[in-house]
Amino acid sequence: MTRQILVTSALPYANGAIHLGHLVEYIQTDIWARFHRARGHECLYVCADDTHGTPIMIRARNEGISPEELVARMHGEHVADFRDFMIGFDNYHTTHSEENRYFAELIYQNLLQGGHIAVETVHQAYCNRDAMFLPDRFIRGACPKCGAVDQYGDSCEHCSATYSPLELREPFCALCGEPPVSRASEHLFFQLSHYETFLREWTRSGALQVEMANKLDEWFASGLKNWDISRDGPYFGFAIPGQTDKYFYVWLDAPIGYMASTLHYCQRTGRSFDTFWHPDSTAEVYHFIGKDILYFHTLFWPAMLKGGGFRTPTAVFAHGFLTVNGQKMSKSRGTFINARTYLDHLDPEYLRYYYACKLSNRVDDLDLNLDDFVQRVNADMVGKVVNLASRTAGFVHKFFAGRLAERYPEDGGLFATFVQAGEEIAHYYEGREYAKAMRTIMALADQANRYIEEQAPWNLAKQGEMAALHAVCSVALNLFRILMTYLAPVLPGMAEKTRSLLDLPGLQWASCQTPLCGTTIQPFSHLMARIDPKRIEALLAAARPQESTQVAAQDPPAANSPEERVALPSSSAPVAATPTIAIDQFAQIDLRVARIVQAEQVTGADKLLKLTLDVGVLGTRTVFAGIRAAYQPQALLGRLTVVVANLAPRKMKFGLSEGMVLAASHTDSTDKSALFLLSPDAGAEPGMRIQ
Repeated sequence: MTRQILVTSALPYANGAIHLGHLVEYIQTDIWARFHRARGHECLYVCADDTHGTPIMIRARNEGISPEELVARMHGEHVADFRDFMIGFDNYHTTHSEENRYFAELIYQNLLQGGHIAVETVHQAYCNRDAMFLPDRFIRGACPKCGAVDQYGDSCEHCSATYSPLELREPFCALCGEPPVSRASEHLFFQLSHYETFLREWTRSGALQVEMANKLDEWFASGLKNWDISRDGPYFGFAIPGQTDKYFYVWLDAPIGYMASTLHYCQRTGRSFDTFWHPDSTAEVYHFIGKDILYFHTLFWPAMLKGGGFRTPTAVFAHGFLTVNGQKMSKSRGTFINARTYLDHLDPEYLRYYYACKLSNRVDDLDLNLDDFVQRVNADMVGKVVNLASRTAGFVHKFFAGRLAERYPEDGGLFATFVQAGEEIAHYYEGREYAKAMRTIMALADQANRYIEEQAPWNLAKQGEMAALHAVCSVALNLFRILMTYLAPVLPGMAEKTRSLLDLPGLQWASCQTPLCGTTIQPFSHLMARIDPKRIEALLAAARPQESTQVAAQDPPAANSPEERVALPSSSAPVAATPTIAIDQFAQIDLRVARIVQAEQVTGADKLLKLTLDVGVLGTRTVFAGIRAAYQPQALLGRLTVVVANLAPRKMKFGLSEGMVLAASHTDSTDKSALFLLSPDAGAEPGMRIQ
């Protein structure tokens, strides 16, 4: 029976490039969609750019362009990256569209009429310096639940707790570093608590993985919080009908993008939107998401759909995060790799296959171990699968005019074994157990290669045993065809090359149960090359920020590097190599004694410590210093140091740095821990000027 399936991936935010972490989800979803199509089902894969919110507005302002121009440019970049990674969307749209506006307003009006929207006065974080209310993700601080530092204003990446921004400990504006103030404003709230009974039933209906349903039980136990769905202007998004200077919160219209993209597809193709989203629809709807957005997709989203008059998802599948070589992706190590940087160096199907080898139906994190990546692709894809065709197709053309044997030869039951394994492999694909599917396929490939080694077609050719040679090559290419049919959802590019080689209309699952006999194949051509480890080195080098060798206090940071530079005076440098400055130039530098009153590590930065400095009459300053390799934060508390107090503040990814602490090192030292903070003699007080 043919199934009608709609599948989506979470919408990538239009504020940045696609990277290898994103691709875990899109490759996982694309494999699933391609598998179902190969099985003869209708499977529609839709997605869109998530385009609204303050981050988009601020980035556009910083670039001197309109938000519309920014999201249009990012849309083009995202489409190109997905296309080149062979992500086969049926429709890729944008949330900044009339379809999205229509459904956002419709669902809101239905919720309002149903009595599920309330008006409440809320106290919000407001930045006086930037003259705006701060969205959740533009406030950072310590988690009020577990104490983890440098967390966003809405949820903790460490313990997954959710909270309001004003609950953060020691909050600061992510734009300028200033502590925000609290201001009152009237906001619209979706009464999520009205749907608690429905949500309890839905989350335990089989729609979620068990570990995700268990996680939701924690939120039910603590009580469902009503959801603030409005934001004050200025805000890039859709204005809320009937309100003044209020806009739909980006997380309200982001999942609606699934519906908008579906409608856009249906309008292009003449299909019926109700086939997929009507409350009585018999189609299946599946969402693939990261575990960090579970709350939005498994509580708010199904409740919105229920109250808005639409069907709820059949299931939501969550996956874990990507690590590289066992660690969080890092720019300084060159392991924070954008999709385009990868594509400049490596074949996208290498990554598609490796991810498939690691993915399961659980929410475990996935590690991209680069040594294993090289070994596995080279051994499995080139050494096992491609090997079957490359060692036999040439003989078929050289001796048999490119034609396979007229009757399928005796193969000791191999063909039947390969066909029979298809249902087990299909079961693994259906259940998103890709790693098990890949292991099963490679076990079949091992059997086929043992057959080739035992039959030794190269010896048969030398000995003139043409009938035996024809039989062996025909068996090998038939087994290769079945393997590539099973691998086609993972390797669509190589599958197309296989289809061309074997001169087939396609690689459909059902058709490979009948062997190819008496058909003509095309001359063998390149299918996949081995990975040269030097290309991995080049990839990491390209992804790593280029750092300047200059260390003067006034030097700007290296391109794309968020880390604070430390001035490193050196007693060992030759005098002739040190540029001189005039005394009046030196007098412009305001050096002050400062006491370190707080020190903490900066999440996502390998070299930085965030220091809060008491500079006496000058007040407190926040400085990001690249001394993490040399000092533990606790060891610095209460210590006196020297700060450049009149250095222009610099906006960084992690906040505003308002000065620079001075340190010393040997210029020829390669030991990054051999840094020494400069400190005044005993008796010095914070705020004293260094004469």
